[in-house]
Amino acid sequence: MVSESDRESDREPDRESDRESVSEPDSGTGAGAGVGVGSGRANNPARTSVWLDRQTPSRSRRSESPAGLDRNRITEASVRLLDADGLAKFSMRRLAAELDVTAMSLYWYVDTKDDLLELALDSVYAEIAPPREDADWRDRLRDLARSYRELLVRHIWVSPLAGTFLNIGPNSMLFSYAVQDVVRATGLSLERQTGALSAVFQFVYGFGTVEGHFKARCDATGLTQDEYFQQAMGTIRAQPHLRQIVETSDDLMAARGGKTVEEMRERDFVFALDLLVAGIEAVRDRTGSPAR
Repeated sequence: MVSESDRESDREPDRESDRESVSEPDSGTGAGAGVGVGSGRANNPARTSVWLDRQTPSRSRRSESPAGLDRNRITEASVRLLDADGLAKFSMRRLAAELDVTAMSLYWYVDTKDDLLELALDSVYAEIAPPREDADWRDRLRDLARSYRELLVRHIWVSPLAGTFLNIGPNSMLFSYAVQDVVRATGLSLERQTGALSAVFQFVYGFGTVEGHFKARCDATGLTQDEYFQQAMGTIRAQPHLRQIVETSDDLMAARGGKTVEEMRERDFVFALDLLVAGIEAVRDRTGSPAR
């Protein structure tokens, strides 16, 4: 639990960063993808999670909860702020202003900013639709991969948080279970299933992260993705020491196909995913495991 002095520190701009996660992101998905080390909980960092802390937040400052405020409303506002301003600018102070309450009111429902980030992270995993139960495992895998990619692009703050926290909230776990069910249905032997899961979803994690940041960069400049791409390529071609590198890739780019950046990216994603599916099938057939 946070102490009174911990709560006061959130009022001071130069000390608020002390309450953020200090672990380095680890690119991954699902439970155990990474551990965020926040202040005010147990010394064991593997237990540093709002989902593992069964204690209620400290309520010593007020005798009753703020009217009209609840954890769901706080989480929804956190997602809106993260989408609008990004992870770096997110703070308890900004969130309180968004909700038109005092910053101290938030501590009725959470102990730290890390709690809010975990809650926001898990809430958006609910946007991933469950795969079609009657579909072939290949189609279910593609559906989950595409939904995860879209999530990472839509909420670019998800990728660093997914690699920082445990990802054991209810929505995240439902996604993990769905992924595991699909991988089991491939017919791969048990010892190969985690490798297949990593190959597919860490590929999607990286692809969606890069795509999301590129889109955000274009939006920030006021240019379309195609306009930004053309300007960037023109700048590169104007540099003598870079021109030759670009020119050697012209044939490759032409063969790739697609008239727009989004079309080219989509072709790459679909083909890369097809390669991974084919690889899973090849390994399964070589080891003789039946598909389900």
